[in-house]
Amino acid sequence: MKEGLHPTYNQTTITCACGNVLEVGSTKKDLKVDVCSKCHPYWTGNLRLDTKGGRADRFKKKYGIQ
Repeated sequence: MKEGLHPTYNQTTITCACGNVLEVGSTKKDLKVDVCSKCHPYWTGNLRLDTKGGRADRFKKKYGIQ
């Protein structure tokens, strides 16, 4: 491989806004993120899926069709 072409791979600390700290390998030094797997709604189970229905459901509701 050519010298000086590839970035150096370092041990990196990722710090989340919730206070969670992760040690990973990366080409960047230290990273600060807003959400991580400890506080993201999808991974914690707090994700709300509001299904409002499609056109047919709205039509049925508007005209009272069961």
